[in-house]
Amino acid sequence: MALLKNRTSVFIVGGLIILALIGLVGSFTANPAGFIQRIAVIAVIGFIIYLVVRKFSNSSPQKKEQRAFLKAAKRSKKRFHQKSGDSTVKTSSLGSLTSLKKSSKTKKKSPAHLTVIDGKKGKKKNRASL
Repeated sequence: MALLKNRTSVFIVGGLIILALIGLVGSFTANPAGFIQRIAVIAVIGFIIYLVVRKFSNSSPQKKEQRAFLKAAKRSKKRFHQKSGDSTVKTSSLGSLTSLKKSSKTKKKSPAHLTVIDGKKGKKKNRASL
């Protein structure tokens, strides 16, 4: 029963495509300039509708997230520059060898912004059983 429904839908869609192609060829042969003009108008209207829909629906949340990300990145850079700026002032004012060693150790440590999530890397799937 399902196979019969699937075949009828294929015939219906195929018939519509054939009729559309016949109509396009007939319109093009009757008036080529008008055909190209209609296609251009349809393309321009479709592009305008696409831009309007994209502007109002899709990009608003992304813009808010992008602004929040940029704001957080600026704050992080400020904090990082303040911390690294303080250590360079200390080393230049003291000028001793021990202070240089201490500052180089603190510079090697970077703030932990990322965390590692351990997964099941050693266990492989048995693809033959799927």
